[in-house]
Amino acid sequence: MSVHRDTRQSMTMAGLNLIQQALSIYDSDLNLVVANAKFREMFEVPQKLTKPGAKFEDIIRHLVERGEYGNDSTIDQMVRERVELAKTFEPHYLERERSNGRWISVEGSPLPDGGWIAVYTDITRAKRQEELLRSKSEELSDQLIRYAEELSGANRELESTVIALEEAKRQITESEARMRLTAEMMPAHIAHVGPDRRYTYSNRRLSAVMPGRPSNIVNAHIGETLGADTYEIIAPHLTAALDGAPTVFEFNDPMSTRRIRLALTPDSEVGENRGAYILSMDITEETQTRAALQQTRRREIAAQMTSGLAHDFSNLLTIILGMQGKMKKMSLPLGALELVEGTLTAAQRGGSLLNRLANMTSPRTPQMKALIVGDLLSDIQTLARPSLPNNIELVVQNDLPEEQLLLDPGMLQDSLLNLILNARDACKGQGNICLHSAIVKDTWLQLSVTDTGHGFSEDALSKAFDPFFTTKGNEGSGLGLSMVYDMTKMVGGEVRITNVPTGGARVTLRLPLRRIRADPTPGLTLLVEDNPELRGQIREMLIAHSYLVVEATSVDEALMLLDHVPGISMILSDIKVEGSATGVDLVEKVKHHALPIYLMTSLDQSHPLYMQGAARAPIIRKPFTSEALFRFLSPEDDA
Repeated sequence: MSVHRDTRQSMTMAGLNLIQQALSIYDSDLNLVVANAKFREMFEVPQKLTKPGAKFEDIIRHLVERGEYGNDSTIDQMVRERVELAKTFEPHYLERERSNGRWISVEGSPLPDGGWIAVYTDITRAKRQEELLRSKSEELSDQLIRYAEELSGANRELESTVIALEEAKRQITESEARMRLTAEMMPAHIAHVGPDRRYTYSNRRLSAVMPGRPSNIVNAHIGETLGADTYEIIAPHLTAALDGAPTVFEFNDPMSTRRIRLALTPDSEVGENRGAYILSMDITEETQTRAALQQTRRREIAAQMTSGLAHDFSNLLTIILGMQGKMKKMSLPLGALELVEGTLTAAQRGGSLLNRLANMTSPRTPQMKALIVGDLLSDIQTLARPSLPNNIELVVQNDLPEEQLLLDPGMLQDSLLNLILNARDACKGQGNICLHSAIVKDTWLQLSVTDTGHGFSEDALSKAFDPFFTTKGNEGSGLGLSMVYDMTKMVGGEVRITNVPTGGARVTLRLPLRRIRADPTPGLTLLVEDNPELRGQIREMLIAHSYLVVEATSVDEALMLLDHVPGISMILSDIKVEGSATGVDLVEKVKHHALPIYLMTSLDQSHPLYMQGAARAPIIRKPFTSEALFRFLSPEDDA
């Protein structure tokens, strides 16, 4: 265990040494927790003063004696003043000139459990360039000065990048540690079991793939770790792998309700000593996407059949409505007025059907917002009640806590109203409708509509989500449940229809549970943007609103910072960043951190990446102003 801890500490220091700024972290007792190599190099601090546990007062006294803070007062007084300031540490950002003539910027932020983190950046080159430019201001236009200052900022970023590359080259030799770190960051569980079916290795990602299981499982039996129900499913396949036969299969995990793909590969041992490697992946969203794709293909066929006729049909309906409207104002024979009214009603219903067809065949982008589901259910109850006969009672049972969830309120309201009206029709003038909300296994938001009507027929249970399928004859369009299905699948959810044993039917929506952690206090923000000019502009916007900023250019770099830099309270990421992974991938990879994450992009709303991102996190379109960004990052102000 001691070797394991030493290895992890070495990996942590290697990660911190990748940062091009000097960094130090102190606990609430003013003892040093960690200082990276850049800190020792920048301030020329002796080795003994950068070891964990070193006193803040000792380091300050060393710096004062070296003239780091000038000589305006006595050494003891200067040390005492800075120690007292540290005891009541406040967030700050400043730039100052050191005794050796170099300039540094200092960013400090308190940590939630006490203590603080401070980041020091050498900005000497930028300051000298800015001073030189200002000395020649008579020769330069204001526009050229601004451009040159932006260029100096870009040069500063380039210098940091070069230093990062040099440090990365030095770390290549530590391949074993990096391989382990990479394995632990993978969105899959990688493990090995011996012939006794006990784990000999795990990348500690089991709880991320199958929630409810432990992470530290080495030496534990696979059956005890996964539970009896899950082990019963995989045991025959594991036996085959231990006998030398590789296998890949999928199953539904009974405990977490996730869809899992499991790959079992025999190791190189033979006979009774053979073990097996296990690769487990959560493919819930992939499975949902496959089902949605099959449903989408059926809708594409329907769209091809109707889209070509929709325009001409709309024109014909307009003509019919106009002519019938004129006839209604004429003196007509007895009975003719009823025929005109019937024609108008049919034409209006045809127009409504065209609009619903447009909604089905055109992409609709999710608009994810923070909302309290209980408030939405109260609004739905108010909207639905006038459409229900007196003999049909609507009951809303809300078992959710008063917390904000990330949902599309428009889509959810449309879906639930549609289901309530379908339940009304099934009750045939008398009965009860129950709208119930709950959280399932801390993974899903479940909303169900149950009625006391006649229930679904066998035909309806198999075809309910097909476009144009209806059991209402001429009164139904066959698009209601189809649209509910599409809207739910678009945001990563699922729809189930069943009959209730006591009579009636139930339609259940399950939506991914995405909680909002509202913290109005600006903290340390992880900014992920690969364009250096844009990154600099956005960083200044955030700093102007009291946010502290640490930066990354790719998803891999962002994940490394999340694992090694404490105190990060929010993520702002572009959708398209450096590398193959996107901001949408980042949203999925940081779920276990429970951090609020916001996306930004210049992509069109019809772009697949925009639609995938909009279904998972709030998005702000580029370009935006500083004020617009602040309003976007402060959803509680909209309440």
